[in-house]
Amino acid sequence: MPSCSSIFVAKLFHMNQNTNTNKFIKAWNKLPILFRAVSSGFLVSTIGVAAWSMMLLSIPAPWSVLPMVIVLWIFWKYFSGKWGSKKSTVTRKENFRKTRLNPYVWKWGLAGAVCFVAIIQASFVITFRIIEFPKAQFTADYKMLETMPLWVAWAILIMSAIVAGICEETGYRGYLQTPLEKKYGPLTAIIISSLVFTSIHLTKNWAYPIIPHILFASTLLGILAYKSGSLIPGIIGHSILDIFNYSVWWTGLTGGFKKQTIFKTGMDAHFVIWILIFILSLSIFFKAISRLKRDPSK
Repeated sequence: MPSCSSIFVAKLFHMNQNTNTNKFIKAWNKLPILFRAVSSGFLVSTIGVAAWSMMLLSIPAPWSVLPMVIVLWIFWKYFSGKWGSKKSTVTRKENFRKTRLNPYVWKWGLAGAVCFVAIIQASFVITFRIIEFPKAQFTADYKMLETMPLWVAWAILIMSAIVAGICEETGYRGYLQTPLEKKYGPLTAIIISSLVFTSIHLTKNWAYPIIPHILFASTLLGILAYKSGSLIPGIIGHSILDIFNYSVWWTGLTGGFKKQTIFKTGMDAHFVIWILIFILSLSIFFKAISRLKRDPSK
C-alpha cells in the first residue's frame, strides 16, 4: 500500500503538471492567430510525413507500409478529435472539418477531386509541351524507387501519396486554414495556406520549375475544403494526384514524360487535347464548387 507521503508527492506532481500545461495553453493562446495557425499546420503535417520517413529508414520495404497504415489510423483518430484529450476535442474536430458527408457532398466533392487531378496533370503536360521537361531535376529526389522491384516501388509510391494526402491536407487545409477562415475569412485563409504550402515544397528539386502549379493546386484544394466543409475530397484528390506525380513525373516507373515541345513538333493533336482537358476540367471543378455552395442539407 502506498504511503501518505507518496500519494501527496504524486498529487503534487500531477498538480504541477496540470499547472504547467495550463500556463503553456494560456501563453499559446496569447500568440497571434497567424503564428499559431501556421505553426500548428506545419507541425501536424510534419508529424505524419516524418513518421513515414522513419518507417522507410527503419523497416525494409515493403513491410514499412503495414505499420504506417496503423500510424495513419491513429493520426486520423487523434487529429479528427475522436481520440485524445477532451479539452482539445472541439478544436480538433473543427480543424479537421466534417468526416461524415451526405450523398450530395460526396457526389460533388468527388467530382471536384477528380477534376482537380485532371487540371493539375493537364497543366503539367501543357507546361512541358511549351518548355523542355527537366527530367534530371524532377527525378533527383526519388531515385531510390527505381532501384526497387516494381511491385515494391508501387507499394511505397502509393503509401507515400496517401501519407501526403492525409497529413498535408490535415495540416494545411485543416489546422492552418480553418482558424484563419474564422479570423480573416476564406479568401485570406486560402491565400496564406497556399503560400505556406508552396514554400514548404521549395526544398524539393522538382519544385522550382512548377512553383505556380503548386500554388494553383493548393488554392484549388483550399477552395474544395472550404466549400465542401470537409478535408476528405481534398485528401482523395491530393493522394490520386501524387500517385500520378510519383509514377509519371518524379520517377521513370511508367516510362516518364517523353513528349517534345511544340516548338519542335508544331501544334499537334496531343497539345490541343490537353488544353481542352484543362479547360473542361476547370469548368466542371467550379461547377462542382458552386453546387457544394448550394448543398440543400445546410
